[in-house]
Amino acid sequence: MRFVCLIYNPADMDGTLSQAEGDELVRAHFQYDEELQRKGIMIHSDALEGPDSASVLRVRHGILSSTDGPYVETKEHLAGIYIIEAADLEEARKVVAGIPSVRVGSIELRPVRLLTLPE
Repeated sequence: MRFVCLIYNPADMDGTLSQAEGDELVRAHFQYDEELQRKGIMIHSDALEGPDSASVLRVRHGILSSTDGPYVETKEHLAGIYIIEAADLEEARKVVAGIPSVRVGSIELRPVRLLTLPE
């Protein structure tokens, strides 16, 4: 089964980690990524730029609108993603428990829905 792991950091976390703590978190991510790749679990991972670089787009009645971040005050912001392959939800949870950012934020785990074209 394929899963998406959405990594959320607390909005007030930026600037709260020392340079050494931030560097160690990044190092830990790279090490864990390599481990997951060796095991054939990791499909893709990426860190995201901060919420101030985001845009939300909508088309309503044929008209495109775009709103640039940052947005209203939130407690957390989407900071990164992992796409993994796991046998089942329990295995996926074990993988998520090892993602370093789970120690400073939260990770939403979602199975990927496999769609087929309607006949």
